[in-house]
Amino acid sequence: MRVFWIVIDSFGIGAMPDAAQFGDEGSDTYGNLFAATGVELPNLVRLGLNNIDGVARTFPNGSILQKTTKPLAAYARLAEKTHAKDTTAGHYELAGLVLAHPFRIYKSFPQDVVKDVEKAAGCRFIGNEAASGTEIIQRLGEEHLRSGNPILYTSQDSVMQIAADTSVVPLARLYAICAAARRDMTGERAVGRVIARPFIHKEGKFIRTEDRRDFALEPPGETVLDVLHASGIAVTAVGKINDIFCGRGITSAVHTGNNREGLEAVTALVRSAGDGLVFANLVDTDMLYGHRNDAVGYAAALREIDAALPQILSGLGKDDVLIVTADHGCDPTTPSTDHSREYVPLLIYGAGIRPKDLGTLNGFDHVAGFVKACFLKTHDDAISQTILSEEETR
Repeated sequence: MRVFWIVIDSFGIGAMPDAAQFGDEGSDTYGNLFAATGVELPNLVRLGLNNIDGVARTFPNGSILQKTTKPLAAYARLAEKTHAKDTTAGHYELAGLVLAHPFRIYKSFPQDVVKDVEKAAGCRFIGNEAASGTEIIQRLGEEHLRSGNPILYTSQDSVMQIAADTSVVPLARLYAICAAARRDMTGERAVGRVIARPFIHKEGKFIRTEDRRDFALEPPGETVLDVLHASGIAVTAVGKINDIFCGRGITSAVHTGNNREGLEAVTALVRSAGDGLVFANLVDTDMLYGHRNDAVGYAAALREIDAALPQILSGLGKDDVLIVTADHGCDPTTPSTDHSREYVPLLIYGAGIRPKDLGTLNGFDHVAGFVKACFLKTHDDAISQTILSEEETR
């Protein structure tokens, strides 16, 4: 039994009912992106993307998202239970861990926090504000080069981000600073992730490298990764999955710098991996395009993912399953550059899967229940009871 689980980072499909509480009313990453760019995703659509609740419709500009007549996968719209819209909470819930109290979000860090982190890391910071990562390094990059002080910033996610030019702060030193910050940012002041953001300067511009590293808190409870690992089932992490879960419940990890590498890794694993779970995150949609309000770039990233699907699907065996979903939204067509509180898609494909409309499901954690059922044959969750073939459920 093999399950290939792909998270298209930030690929939301419409505002949740409580989106206004997050300032995200009207957000619809896929819908608004389609209306703005006309992006075509034929392979995802054949699986059933446009058949999901609320997706197919006509937009004011006349563009139409149409359903397919015979979807190949089971499909659903997932609503997040955790009162959050960040990467950590989204992935935890996908893996079966619903946070009762989401991690803290800062507009800037209190001075006592900054001083404690500076002391722990042995450096001084500049910045300390909520900002776009690409914007703040352009604005403060020259000051950073003069002072040698890393740039500290945050966003409407539960993160502390620390950026530095690698010619000023070598990569190993930046990682050490972030590790020290991670040790300090716990308890009541905890953030979900401390993120190292290395960059370089060239011809007067500051450019982020692909050496980002996330320092997350260990999950505060059991995830499906823990359950599988304890049962002797191999779990392979691709992309930032290993960082998000702090390596817990993971047998092996494949580091990737971008979506192309992530898709190549998944495609290779489809050809070569033994039994177990392959859990991948494709981050470019969020990191490079959603947060930069780059609708054209986001559309191109989705086309790249869609174009890779035939090779992945053709490599699946009769007992294999492909799951495609997301962790939150990040609508590049709205004024905000932050994550958006949105429903996310769920597509489940395999020879033993009945194509079926699963409607709207309350909780990303339904995915964890299904993954657990695939490997442990529990079949105590609604999805597996509904879509696994009779042979699989016997």
